Amino acid sequence: MVFEESLQKLVDNYLAWDKNEKFRKQIEDLVAKNDEAELRARMFGKLTFGTAGVRARMEAGFNRLNDLTVIQLTHGMAKHMLAQFPRESNGVAIGFDGRYNSRRFADLAANVFIRNGIKVYIFSDVVPTPVLSYATALLKCDAGLMVTASHNPKEDNGYKAYWSNGAQIIGPHDVEIVKIAQAEPEPRPEYWDISNLRSSPLLLSADTVDDQYFAEETQFCHFKHLNEKTPLKFTYSAFHGVGYKYAYKMLREYGIPDANIVNVKEQAEPNPDFPTVPFPNPEEGLKVLKLSIKTADENGSTIILANDPDADRLQMAEKQKSGEWRVFTGNEMGTLLSWWVWKNWRAVNPNADLSKVYMLNSTVSCNIVKTMAKAEGFKNDVTLTGFKWMGNLADKLRQEGNLVILAWEESIGFMPGHSLDKDGVIAAGMFAELAVWLNHEGLTLNEQLFKIYFQYGFHLTKTSYWMVSNPQITKQLFADHRKDLKYPAQIGGQKVRFIRDLTTGYDNEQVGNKAVLPLSTSSEMITFTLENGSIATLRASGTEPKIKYYIELKTDPGKEEKDLQSVLDELGELEKNVVETLLQPQRYGLQPRA
Repeated sequence: MVFEESLQKLVDNYLAWDKNEKFRKQIEDLVAKNDEAELRARMFGKLTFGTAGVRARMEAGFNRLNDLTVIQLTHGMAKHMLAQFPRESNGVAIGFDGRYNSRRFADLAANVFIRNGIKVYIFSDVVPTPVLSYATALLKCDAGLMVTASHNPKEDNGYKAYWSNGAQIIGPHDVEIVKIAQAEPEPRPEYWDISNLRSSPLLLSADTVDDQYFAEETQFCHFKHLNEKTPLKFTYSAFHGVGYKYAYKMLREYGIPDANIVNVKEQAEPNPDFPTVPFPNPEEGLKVLKLSIKTADENGSTIILANDPDADRLQMAEKQKSGEWRVFTGNEMGTLLSWWVWKNWRAVNPNADLSKVYMLNSTVSCNIVKTMAKAEGFKNDVTLTGFKWMGNLADKLRQEGNLVILAWEESIGFMPGHSLDKDGVIAAGMFAELAVWLNHEGLTLNEQLFKIYFQYGFHLTKTSYWMVSNPQITKQLFADHRKDLKYPAQIGGQKVRFIRDLTTGYDNEQVGNKAVLPLSTSSEMITFTLENGSIATLRASGTEPKIKYYIELKTDPGKEEKDLQSVLDELGELEKNVVETLLQPQRYGLQPRA
């Protein structure tokens, strides 16, 4: 069968250019079955850098990740690097996780860079994403590349690019790389020949950075003498990923005795099938932590630390006195770590100029850092969702002579160390030490969380969504809210104090009503700050027919754990008012979350 011209040309090009028989056969089979719909899905569209790089299913097609598209992206990246750094290249650092094809994609990328005269520092084995970020900066490379899809399903993989500062690429680099890849799509023949890759004088080892990484990150250990004698036992899971070797070493460097670390053996080694979890994301909570909890209960552990498969995120759970396990949310973990980092930093630097000390978090994370900063005197700044924004802002602030002591976001991502990306390895060490110190003081993590709320006020969050049948409805809903800048003035009787509309750039909290955060003109997002400090954000999903909402209830200080239920009731009332005032499901025909 001959398809319409544009599709047929793409099919012909793919079959001519891809030298991987397995991927090419997938297209040949679809052609034989006349499956035009599937061919269109795979061929049309282009891979772009999102919140955490390029991610896609590992299948044949120009809109999927495979040997050909990895080569195309790397050609774009190599050409862009050579244009940006016309002097002799300082090289690129490359790492890869334990997923299917990760090592092969890394080798193909390394070959493309080398064929363009760019030296490559590559890890010999799987490595956590934050270590690749760290290596890029430590080795003074012009760029870095991590082949990983983090916690995505096993069918996916990803292409995560970094610039010379060790932070993920943002504009214009991400756009230019894709632009070049699209403009020069046919691979040079030598890009496919990796037979002499290992003998190339331009291929160097990145393994040497490990010792320096641990030496630098253990500078944040303050109570090693307590860690060495703690009665606490920790259960650790690598979630079938790459974290085991690194997290274990970090915990040992922090002084936690081997006898106090219990490994979830079934999940310790990289396994691209993720056989023991329904979804390889520890943020999913109890339903994916069952094996960790079983292991902990059998071994007398009271703390669970779990990395996601590329070890850039960390989940934590604590066994309560009732025997039940409490899985902390990312906002709760961020609250605990903000308090801990500030407490220790201030103890070491009692007379420092706080006008140059920053903590960062994302726009959809809770605002307790803002409250703490106002009370304690340091600075807080926010970014769009994703560590590509926080990493680059941290670098910018540091270049201006400031100190960024922590950055985090609600999706269990924390950047407390030297890597300009979230780091679940050092986070494991720091949360373990926090638990040890609290235990020494006669407190649990849960109890300390409520002590923080008592001091700074509750900051409780709720996130959910409503389904939308038609994209035009989404556009209409947001357009109605911003019509003539007459945004809703009240939500549930509470006056709206500030409005930040990142689709249009309006923010009446800023000078000239102009938002300081980057605009997101291709997606809808409005944040409403109420008179009492509570916050509601509406955001249209970029991948699904949903309108999401993020609610944060803020209370005055002085409330205790016994007040939790009344605060939760207040949060429920705020959620109800947000739905009625902002979403108006009956008016717009929205369907509730299943």
